[in-house]
This record gives sequence, structure tokens and C-alpha cells, in this order.
Amino acid sequence: MSKQILSAHFGNPDAYKLDTYVELGGYRSLEKLFKTDPGDVIENVKQSGLRGRGGAGFSAGMKWSFVPKDVDKPKYLCINADEGEPGTFKDRKILVLDPHRLIEGAVICCYAVGIHTAYIYIRGEYDTPIRRFQGAIDEAYANGYLGKNIKGSGFDLDIYIHRGAGAYICGEETGLIESVEGKKGQPRPKPPFPAVIGLFNCPTVVNNVETLSNLPYIINEGWEAYAALGSEKSKGTMLFSISGEVQRPGVYEQEFGVNLWDFIEGATGGMKDGKTLKAVVPGGSSSPVLTAEEARNTILDYESIAAAGSMLGSGAIMVLSEDVCMAKALKVITRFYAHESCGQCPPCREGTFWLARIADRIERGEGQPEDLDLILDICPYMMGMTVCVLADAIAMPAKSYIEKFRGEFEQHINEKRCPYTDEAAGSAAG
Repeated sequence: MSKQILSAHFGNPDAYKLDTYVELGGYRSLEKLFKTDPGDVIENVKQSGLRGRGGAGFSAGMKWSFVPKDVDKPKYLCINADEGEPGTFKDRKILVLDPHRLIEGAVICCYAVGIHTAYIYIRGEYDTPIRRFQGAIDEAYANGYLGKNIKGSGFDLDIYIHRGAGAYICGEETGLIESVEGKKGQPRPKPPFPAVIGLFNCPTVVNNVETLSNLPYIINEGWEAYAALGSEKSKGTMLFSISGEVQRPGVYEQEFGVNLWDFIEGATGGMKDGKTLKAVVPGGSSSPVLTAEEARNTILDYESIAAAGSMLGSGAIMVLSEDVCMAKALKVITRFYAHESCGQCPPCREGTFWLARIADRIERGEGQPEDLDLILDICPYMMGMTVCVLADAIAMPAKSYIEKFRGEFEQHINEKRCPYTDEAAGSAAG
């Protein structure tokens, strides 16, 4: 059984309350933290191997170390709780079921980097998580875990909630920063990077909810204990949002290094209603799809999934069965990314529009034989050509859907209908 770090309290209905959290060992790390040099905290997080869980998978401690130490400006922490990647629903579990773990992690990060003000950016639709997390903030202030002179340490920290307006692009760190500043949520060119010029043109750390929630364990148990979990380069555990045609969809914590399909099957009970596995999307809608065979022969860690031609991303695993139409799946995700493009970069603005238009006509049974190669021709001109990676986030999966399931798309074109739904077939025939 995998080590439970992040989900250890999920089964306790009162863990969101401060008294219960403290009884369970919560905030215990702060006593040790305030006796440790901030630079040593950063080094310990580096040594632990903790990587960002928001999608990029970059070393958390390394990211902190890029923030200048001696500056006249204030420093900020932005906690990314936007969770806009389709298929992802893990961070909301922490916000609702164990919010004080995130606050404790934020205190650790801010102490290490020298930050005294933090903003948590929560997507506006997350009404329950927002109310639950605000309640935890209020409890923390009332009991000396936030505010001035936290627990007599001399360290001050304030946390504020910023409610987002439902833009996928604001999950990108510079788009998030722009939104917190009250501007249109459009990503900034990099460099300069947020660590040097971020929120209000000041040094800023942007970390995901899950990333920060790992920190209490690392401080309490030591970086060696965390580094002992997982695989050679992917350390620790991760929360995975598993959805699709499985018996028990949900959020599951797992150490890296196990077989991908064995984990899915063991956690969820396998395919629903005896269906056959067709494909797995391992890291949210922006990750290239894996065939059933690839999923059964891939190890669950950053490096192995990359070697299989996809990416772990935010850990949103979507399981597709034999009766899922891949043309319709592509139509749905291209429509999403076309809608969510901020429009500032032509390769993204125009590319997402055309991918959505082509995918839609193929699924309707109105596609042309040259459409498949047209999609494959468009994708390279979108990748690596824009301020952020939204264009890549649709170009990569679109390319993989066509390359791995081309026969299915050709069937739509040749038969001039979707063979998976009678309704679509009837509509196309009519």
C-alpha cells in the first residue's frame, strides 16, 4: 500500500477544523521550522526531490532559490488553486478536507523565502472550497498560526483569497499574477521570470496547492524520508484524479514508480461494466493520449510517461473505453482550448480555432481525407511559438489522437458519420 501523506486525513470528517488538525499532529512542523535557518529549509526541500505538482514538475526548492535574497521590495507567494485543467479535481480535496495542511505548507515556504504576504488564487466556481479555506484562515489567525509574530517566532504572514473568474489561462503562473493584479488574465513573456519580477513587479513564488501541502511532512520527517519514496528521479507521492470508464472514479494517492495500469486498476477496481480499455490520458486534457498497450507497459513517474510520449502534468488520469469516440473526444478538447485561448498570440488564437473547426466537421461526418494531414501540418506551427504553452497544450494531444487512432478518424470521413452514436449517424445521414 502506498504511503499516505496528502490524503492521510481525508477520511476524518473533522480534519478541516483547527482543533482536530492539531490533534492529528498539524502545525507541529512550525516549532522545528523556526529553529532552522531559512537557507537550510530551501536546501532540505531541494534534497527531498519535491517537484511542482501543478503540471511543470520543476524542483520546488530550486524554484525558491531563484528568488533574490537581498532586495528592497517585498516578496510574495501566489498559491495556484485555479485547477482549470480538464480532468483535475485533486486540489479541491485538500482545500475542503485538509485546508490547514496547505496553510502550514504556506508558512513553511514563506519563512524559507522571506515572504510575508501570500495570495491564494481559487477559481470562482469553487464556492465550497473557498468558504472552507476562508474558515481555516480565520481559525489560523485567531490561534496565532497566521498574522503577526506567529507562535512567538517573530515571523509575520498574511494570507488572502483571490477569487478567479473562470479563465483556464489564469492557471498559468504569469496569467495568474496578471489576474491578481486586476488586469486581463494574459500570460507575460518570460524572461523576466516571476522569481525576480512577479506580482506587483516584486519577487514572487508561484506554487500549486499540492506542492505546498507536502512541506509539513518534509519538515517533520526530514528530507531523507520523503526522498526515500518514489522512483529515482520522481520522489514522494502524488494525488491522482482518476475519471472515465472505471468502477470507482476519485482522488487516489500513490508513490511514483509503480505500473500505471496496475495503479489505476487497483485503485478504481478496473474498467466499468466489463468494458475494454482503449486509451488513457495520463496528465489532463493537455497530455498526449496513450494507447491501452502503452498504458499497461508504462511506469507511473515523470520520466517514464515522458518516454512513452506523454506527460504526467497535473495527475489527471482519464480512462477511455472501447465505446469512446476518439473523434468526438478530440472535438471536445479542441473546442475547449479554442474557447480558452486568450488571443494574444496568433499561432494559438488562429491554430486553436482551426483545429476545433476541423475536428468538429470530422466528427459530424463532413470531414475530407486531407483533413487529418492538415491537422498534423498545423500542430508544429503552434508548438513553441507562443508566450505560454496553451497552444502546445492542444497541439500535442491533437497530434497524438490522429497518429494513434487514425483509422477511427478515417472511418468517420469515409462513412460520413460517427459510427459510435446512432444519433450522430442519423444526423449525418439526414
